[in-house]
Amino acid sequence: MKDFSEIKTRLRIRQQELMQRIAQISAQVRHEDTPLPSDFEDQATERENEEVMDALGSAARRELDQINRTLQHIDDGDYGACRDCGREINAARLEALPFASRCIECADRAEN
Repeated sequence: MKDFSEIKTRLRIRQQELMQRIAQISAQVRHEDTPLPSDFEDQATERENEEVMDALGSAARRELDQINRTLQHIDDGDYGACRDCGREINAARLEALPFASRCIECADRAEN
C-alpha cells in the first residue's frame, strides 16, 4: 500500500475547515447571534441572503462527503485505484484532485 499520509493530512485539515464553515452557516441561517430584522424589506433581503448561505452550506456538505469517502478509501487500502479499470491513478492527479476515483483515461470516457 502506498503512503498517502500527506493527502490524508490535507484532507483532514480541509474536513475540519468545512465542519466549522457548516456550523457557522447553520448558526447564521438560524439567527443564533442576531434576530431577524423587524422591517419587512430587511427581512426579505435577509431571506435572500439565507438562500445564498444555504447554497454555500450545501456545497460544503457535498465536499465534506467527498472527503469522508476518500478518507475511508485510504483507510480501507483501496485509495488510488481506478474504480472502472482498476489501474493505479497517477500520483499527480491524486495530488491535484484527491477525490479522483478514476484514472484520467476512464474519466475522459465517462465524460463523453
